[in-house]
Order: sequence, then C-alpha cells, then structure tokens
Amino acid sequence: MDLLLIFFTGIAATTLGTLAGGGGLISLPMMLLIGMPVHSAIGANKVSNTFSSFSAFVYLVRRKQVNVKESIWLLPVSLVGGGTGAAIASFLSSQTMTIAAIFLLIFAMVTSFFSKASFEKTEPFKIKPASAAGVYGIGVYDGLFGPGQGTLMLYLFSWLEISYLKAVGLVRLATFSSCIGAAAVYITAGHIMWGLTLALMAGSWIGAQTGVRLAQRMKTAYVKPMLRIITLLLIIQLLIEYLK
Repeated sequence: MDLLLIFFTGIAATTLGTLAGGGGLISLPMMLLIGMPVHSAIGANKVSNTFSSFSAFVYLVRRKQVNVKESIWLLPVSLVGGGTGAAIASFLSSQTMTIAAIFLLIFAMVTSFFSKASFEKTEPFKIKPASAAGVYGIGVYDGLFGPGQGTLMLYLFSWLEISYLKAVGLVRLATFSSCIGAAAVYITAGHIMWGLTLALMAGSWIGAQTGVRLAQRMKTAYVKPMLRIITLLLIIQLLIEYLK
C-alpha cells in the first residue's frame, strides 16, 4: 500500500515541480506521514529528482526546446553552489535557514509583481554575470536548505527573459546537477530505503514526462500566477515548520 501511495505521490509532486517548482510540498510531507525517517525521505527525493530531472531535460533537448551547448555551463555552477550551501549549512541552525528561506521566497514573489519580465522571449540564452551569479546563489540555497529551489530558478529565468519551455529545461538540468551530489551522499550514508525510493522514482519519471508535455501547452500568461500560488504555499509550509 505504501509503495503505491508513494508511486502516485511521485507523479503528482514531479508534475507540479516540473511546471512551477514546489514538488516537495507534496512528496516530503507524504513520505514523513507514512513513517519514513527524515533523512530517508530527503534522500529519496534527491535520488528520484536526479533521474526525473534529467529525463525531462533530455525530452526538451530532443524537441529542440533547449540547446545543450548553451546550457551545459549550468552543471558545474549549480554543483559548486550546492556544495557551498551544504558546507555553510553545518554552521547554521534549522530555524535560521527557515527564516532565510521565508524572506527569500517573499522577496521573489513581491518583486514578480513589479517586474515586467516575462517568459515570452525566444533568443538564445547567453551566459551573463547576472545569470551565473543567480544560478550559483540558488545552488547555494538548494544545498543549504532546498524547498523552493525550482520555483526560485523559474523566477530568475523570467527576469532574464528566457522562454518558459527553455526555462523549464534549464531548471531541470540545474536540479539534476544539484541533486546528484546530494544523492550520492545519502546513498553512501545508507539512508536510502530502496523499495520506497524506487517507487517514488518510477512515479517521478511519469510526473516529469507529464509535466514537460503540459508545459508545452501552457499559456505563458498563466505561469507567473501559478508561480505566485506555489510560492505562497511554500511560505505557509515553512512558517508552520518554524512555529512548531
């Protein structure tokens, strides 16, 4: 029963995560609810995200929505950012990280109301100091804490005026990069409950494929409102965790 529940959780969480980030709103609470230890739940998410994110990126590459040459730089930048965040995390309390995450998400949501940037552009994605710094900073956040990483990435690419489908592909590649190192750590530490993790991985693959296909049909006018809703839900979840 738990395997089936986690399988469908993977579908729902990764479909949402691919479209607007915030998949952890669904997957982590559900895994904790069935009794998975927190490290095993986080590890399962990292392992499944590594696999599903890469599959979504490959899908968009094959349909020429993303160019490998213009996006490959994301791998080292995001990986180094994630490693930096993981190193910093050992010096900070969980409450401090939660407060920082809440303020960062509030800032991203508020600025989105004032920014005229959109996902309408279709020019090639050129590496700029702002884009590299933004990806690195969100990589640090992902390694430091994590919830909302995909949502923040989409805000960044909106500000950089990247088309929505290309932004989805770039976020998936960055997520793959930041998760692969973390997944290796959790596997090595023996935290992975393989039966449940494989069930989540199978559901996540279906969710990733569903998400990228829905993204192809989504009107760009709907993307920012959806991002704001996901951001608000993330903030509420983090506030609940902080006040416990």
